[in-house]
Amino acid sequence: MTTLQLDADFWRGGTSKGLFLLEHDLPADPLERDRLLLRMTGSPDPYGKQIDGMGGGSSSTSKVVLVGPSSRPDCDVEYRFGAIDIARPVIDWSGNCGNLTTAVGPFALAHGLVRADDGTATIRLWQDNIGKRILAHVPVAAGQLATDGDFLMDGVAFPAAEILLEFLDPGGGESAMLPTGNVVDTLDIDGIGRIDATLVNAGNPTAFVTASALGLEGTELQAAVNGDAALLARCEAIRAHAAVAMGLAASADAATRDRPATPKLSFVSPPSDYTASSGRPVRADNIELTARILSMGALHHAYTGTGAVALAVAAALPDSVVARVARGGASDRVRIGHPSGSMTVGAEVVPDGDAWLVKRALMSRSARRLMSGRVYVPG
Repeated sequence: MTTLQLDADFWRGGTSKGLFLLEHDLPADPLERDRLLLRMTGSPDPYGKQIDGMGGGSSSTSKVVLVGPSSRPDCDVEYRFGAIDIARPVIDWSGNCGNLTTAVGPFALAHGLVRADDGTATIRLWQDNIGKRILAHVPVAAGQLATDGDFLMDGVAFPAAEILLEFLDPGGGESAMLPTGNVVDTLDIDGIGRIDATLVNAGNPTAFVTASALGLEGTELQAAVNGDAALLARCEAIRAHAAVAMGLAASADAATRDRPATPKLSFVSPPSDYTASSGRPVRADNIELTARILSMGALHHAYTGTGAVALAVAAALPDSVVARVARGGASDRVRIGHPSGSMTVGAEVVPDGDAWLVKRALMSRSARRLMSGRVYVPG
């Protein structure tokens, strides 16, 4: 058996980690490329740990990003993101990862795809999965990502330099920003009943429901959700039916089988006191709502970046499921409580005839290169 050697970086972006590769180093054939990436990360793994690969055994660490120069005049770099199923031989290329987006600009600097003077560089990104532009405002020292900073985000143990991400016109992609044309839809699901949902396509397609619709308080941490197989099955049924309503899958079964990464399912509730996974208290008077999001079939340990973009948009829509539970109602800027702590998200949403238009969404993250070298893959 031959062993392939490929240059790769391992980056943390926001609250996620993943393998970054130059796209031109991979096979042009998508099937061969995916086979290689699956083996590289250690999927499929019936034990769920990805021990024989670079994946970390969770949705936050089973990810790949492929980067290259952009041929578009309005962008410097383009990239695509793959969410790798841990247990099945599936890579979902349908969505984006907002957290790992934070590391794309720094990766491009490290590999000479772009050059920048010291200060703050604005690197123009093209997200190939969803066909959207993103501006990454990256602090630079000696031509590379600045390593020092005091920006501390909940879910990451150490401070770093702040990277501001500006998602331009984030609504739509595969479908309209509000795929059904409604701010609130009612999903009728066999065995569950009728559930109100706000279905948003911004950042990543995301379905928002209330925690109470799932029989939850909204302050749950991972252990309370991920250890409950019946609850996860209900969540997947809702997510899959939302995918059909959003025009993203022909059937609920197809959504579960073929696109486990999107749409995401998020549940929200009014602000409440709780203790984050770090042991630190989150106070109701410091947040506008609590929010949880599932990724690849499990509750996320914090809140996904692209889910935060979708939540910011939903929060700005009057009478949405999110606005209904938020203190103060609809707002263009909200602070949410998530399992690891809290974060602020914002979106500029304006009326456009009978519809709504999202001009931009903003969020701050940090990134760090953890490893650069070669990854070895059995041939």
